[in-house]
Amino acid sequence: MQDLEPFDNWHYLYLSEEDEQSPFYGREYSEFEFSNTIYNYYIHPLWDEFGSRTLYLKVLMADYELGYMIIEMIGEWNDAIENDIMTLKREVIDEFQQLGIRKFILIVENVLNFHSSDDSYYEEWFEESLDNDGWAVCLNMPVSSQHDFLQANLHRYVPLMEILNWRTMKPDMLFQQVDNYFHRRLNADSSI
Repeated sequence: MQDLEPFDNWHYLYLSEEDEQSPFYGREYSEFEFSNTIYNYYIHPLWDEFGSRTLYLKVLMADYELGYMIIEMIGEWNDAIENDIMTLKREVIDEFQQLGIRKFILIVENVLNFHSSDDSYYEEWFEESLDNDGWAVCLNMPVSSQHDFLQANLHRYVPLMEILNWRTMKPDMLFQQVDNYFHRRLNADSSI
């Protein structure tokens, strides 16, 4: 796991540790000191800790003008024991929502396990998003992690999408592709 680094091709556009509005502003990273672990496996030091013991993230892009952000995640998403959705919602999402971010792309291809609990924080996030013309999506969740997510019907609130070539895109192109998906979905729902 220590070899899995957050995607870094957009650093010339955005760094969360240099964004004065980000909860990760001012963080300093060592390329050589590995201190964060997921179940005794060290992870790369560029991943940001946000209060979960098993899930880490990196904000890859926050565009305050267009109101979207892209977050990459790694680890085990455990709502059953750790209530990771509450921690993510309160410590990261709420902070950015207060700054006008209302559309969230969660890249979860490195989330190796998902354990569900109740859906209250997902529902809260969904309702807040609807009220503000927003949305949230999980991108590229591994099939092995999708089982609990789908069984708990969390995809009603945070849909699952596949965009395998997202690394070849600029962030605004990725955002536009996901945003277009939601516009088509809304138009299809309203025509019923």
